[in-house]
Formats: sequence, C-alpha cells, structure tokens
Amino acid sequence: MSTEEEIKEVFGHIKNLMMAHKEIGMEPPPVSKEMLGYMEREVSEVPPYPGQSDYPDSLEGLREVLGDCKRCKLHKSRKKLVFGEGSPRARLVFVGEGPGREEDLAGRPFVGEAGELLTRIIERGMGLTREDVYICNVVKCRPPGNRDPERDEIEACLPFLRQQINIIRPEGICTLGRISTQELLKREIKITQERGKWNSFMDIPLMPTYHPAYIVRNPSRERELKGQVWEDVKKIMRHLGLEVKKND
Repeated sequence: MSTEEEIKEVFGHIKNLMMAHKEIGMEPPPVSKEMLGYMEREVSEVPPYPGQSDYPDSLEGLREVLGDCKRCKLHKSRKKLVFGEGSPRARLVFVGEGPGREEDLAGRPFVGEAGELLTRIIERGMGLTREDVYICNVVKCRPPGNRDPERDEIEACLPFLRQQINIIRPEGICTLGRISTQELLKREIKITQERGKWNSFMDIPLMPTYHPAYIVRNPSRERELKGQVWEDVKKIMRHLGLEVKKND
C-alpha cells in the first residue's frame, strides 16, 4: 500500500467514526476546525503531503496533519518528533540538518551543546530571542547515530519543511551546514565554499553558514569558525535592517 493510500484509509476510518458518533448523538472528538474540515471532505481529495493551496495555512494545522509520522523508517528509532519552534511570523528561519540526541529526547530543535551556541548567536549576536525567529530541520526525526539523513528520509520530510516556510514567509533563511544547504539549493555543495554567499529558496534570500555542531566538534578552530559565522550573520542582520555594531 502506498503512502497516499494509507493516508486516505486513515482519513476514511476517522470520518466513518465521526459519522457514527453523530448518528448516536455523541459529540465528535475534540479536534481543530482545520482537521474537522478535512474530515468533511471526500477522502480522495486529501493530499498525502502539503503543497496544495487548500492545505493547512497554520503551523498548528500542519503539525496535526504530520501527526505521529511514519512516512519513513526514522520513526522506528526516534523518541520524539521534532517539528520546529518559534514565531509563526518570524522574519528569519534557521534550517538545520536533523535532531540530535538531546533534541530527540526533548522534542525541540537545537537544545544540545550546538543549540546553546545557536542561541548565543541569536541572542548576544543578533539581539533577538529564539521566540523571534523560527528554528527547524530538514528531517524531523533523529537519524540513528547522528548519521546523515538518507534520500528517502529527506524526501519524506522536505514537503513539510517547504510548507512551514511557505506559511511563515520569512524575509530570510539561514541554512546551517552542508545537508540543509544542498537540500534547499538542490545541488551538491561544499559549505566551505558556499557559506557567506546569498542564494534563494522559494524566492526568499538564503544565507548558508556552518552548522554550530561543526564548531563544537572543532575546538582548535573555534575562534576562526565563529568569526566566519559571525561575518555571515552580519550579512543577514543587514538584510533584515538590524543594527550591527561598528566594532563587531
């Protein structure tokens, strides 16, 4: 059975259950208006992935559609799905590769050592808070052993990332590391050559830089790498009209 057929079958079962509840005078289960709207549609109209104009136009609705995702094999080893967090009206979206161990346990993006570094960049460097931006990943479940996500895993998750960005419509995107950069740019890249250069994704300016974990794993180059990331971040700040101190 294909993914689309499985999703249609699930929606069909839920719709039949709600109709049965209605017939015996019971209240429908507590679901959002968006999900109720889906239940009222013909099952054949429900797409397996976002991208159509009538798909959820809120992050909450998209998260409900994602559900207890089993669209790829990563669900078998994950502890918690990591959807993303931050402002639905963020001017800047950070996109990483995938959850690590700490993120898998917490169900939140960038909360480990690399996440602490990203938080310092946002707060001390940019003068913002994590609540001002939006932080997410290419894949929403941790690859075993923190390996690179595989092609089928990326393809299962990428439509949801695209819809997250489509809902937020930020003024800028910052990709963190090689994986997220090449997946959004749709070409092989070397992050050492691509970082600091403006690109575009969905007609939104995109700036690649090093993944914070890369800095954490290279303490002997920490000062050098942080300096390069800061140069990239300053370009983003200027693009957003944020103040960059002259002595920085």
